[in-house]
Amino acid sequence: MKCIFNWSGGKDSALALYHCLQNPGLEIAYLVTTINDAADRISMHGVRTELLVKQVEAIGIPLYQIRLPEMPGMKEYDDVMRHHLTYFKNEGITHSVFGDIFLQDLKDYRDARLSEVGLKGIYPLWKRDTSELINEFLNLGFGTVIACTQQRLERIVGKEITRELIDTLPDDVDVCGENGEFHTFTFKGPIFKNPIDYKTGVKIFKEYAAPKNADDSCVSAADSKPSGFWYCDLLLA
Repeated sequence: MKCIFNWSGGKDSALALYHCLQNPGLEIAYLVTTINDAADRISMHGVRTELLVKQVEAIGIPLYQIRLPEMPGMKEYDDVMRHHLTYFKNEGITHSVFGDIFLQDLKDYRDARLSEVGLKGIYPLWKRDTSELINEFLNLGFGTVIACTQQRLERIVGKEITRELIDTLPDDVDVCGENGEFHTFTFKGPIFKNPIDYKTGVKIFKEYAAPKNADDSCVSAADSKPSGFWYCDLLLA
């Protein structure tokens, strides 16, 4: 199966790609990353594109960037993605790989958009226990740093994930951050030819107001308060 791999640069992507590379039935044609064009950073994670490029060079699979405006509406986002998915379909791509674990609504959304252009989704980590996943990730020798967190988790932004750090997380925080509690940048592991040397820069807080159009919201209608994320700027060492 000829696939694209949806690459965020984080730990779940890295572990899912590791499993794909062990499967001789899968050919990964591109690592596909959505980029905030205004900031020149990975969407959601806020990681600089130059670090993404170093990652991909160390993996050895071509990078395909999808450039998006900073806060696209759902229709704009869907239109852009449909354009690129159609391009992949015309190149002979049959499947699209994701590192999702248990968010059913997100999986349903992805599968619906893929089916519109005749592609299918592959989810190597789907429904696996997240505690088992993070232990497997660390046991394989991966290393990852927390690039951004929800407002309440400021104390861990910019820190590398260790078992000790996981043990200090609040009980309602998923250890893989699958509910959006935090996002990461993976800098070493068995999928890389060499580690990516990085250093931490300044921490900043960014507040996101709820969208005026309810159709553009990715949170529940009851969540009307503005929310924000702490970001740690990661730099090439």
